[in-house]
Amino acid sequence: MLSLAACSTAPVNQPRTQREAAPADRSLKLASWNLEFLAEKDGAGCEPRTGADYQAMRKIADQLDADVVAFQEAQSRDAAARVFDPARYVIVMEAREGEASGRCGGRHPEQSFIRQAVGFAIRKNLAFDRHPDFTPLMLGSAQLRSGVDVTIRPKGHAPIRLLGIHLKSGCFSGTDAKACSVLLEQVPALEGWIDAAAAGDVRFAVLGDWNRRLGLGADSVWTAIDDGEPTNADLRLADAGTPPACDPRYDSFIDHIVLDRRAGLDMLGFTETRYAQGQKHYSDHCPISVSIK
Repeated sequence: MLSLAACSTAPVNQPRTQREAAPADRSLKLASWNLEFLAEKDGAGCEPRTGADYQAMRKIADQLDADVVAFQEAQSRDAAARVFDPARYVIVMEAREGEASGRCGGRHPEQSFIRQAVGFAIRKNLAFDRHPDFTPLMLGSAQLRSGVDVTIRPKGHAPIRLLGIHLKSGCFSGTDAKACSVLLEQVPALEGWIDAAAAGDVRFAVLGDWNRRLGLGADSVWTAIDDGEPTNADLRLADAGTPPACDPRYDSFIDHIVLDRRAGLDMLGFTETRYAQGQKHYSDHCPISVSIK
């Protein structure tokens, strides 16, 4: 039987009266989950799964019960629909086809790579606008993911613009790793999107697999994007001060939900949903989520 645990933290730097001001039935739950090579078919990709594995992942998504989930590493809409029930969610994904080729290596050298794409699962009762994919993150390479850009317009809420991302892996901190030349080139493009959104009238969040430990002290990527110019680019890191519990090997998040000044003031709490002790990890990442007014 699937068993999940949720670790919640009260948001930092926010008065208790603000946290309790909005009734629970008026909160909006935003989540992010890297699905680790999620394939359309059983046994495919670098993390081959059985039908039972997909059923377990569907149950996790159902229990997460988020209004919007930014997801990463899904092969296609059909793959994502194996986890996010099409009766509950509309799935949107980046248009980039990618150029998946070669063997996986590691634990499954016999397996072939599949496309890794970014998308959103959006609850069906939520109105939303789909904007063009944010392709500057690709740096001209089909191997790098674009951003998926939507504006959610929930009834009874102010709208919120969301950018789902999956940055280059391998530059988790510092600047010396081989992958840093790529990730650090993606940062100015991302900052440009943030600054343009900050100058607009709609609050926003950037969520996904940043492949970067933004919560480490004086991280250069966080310093670059959290510059308060324009004013709404005074950002809030939802997991600030919270260590992950998904995998004991890691003591700092690389999946993040980053809120602009306006959305940050509306944040009610942060949660990491993790696998129970001894339970199979169906992905090498656990879902993270925030509730906002």
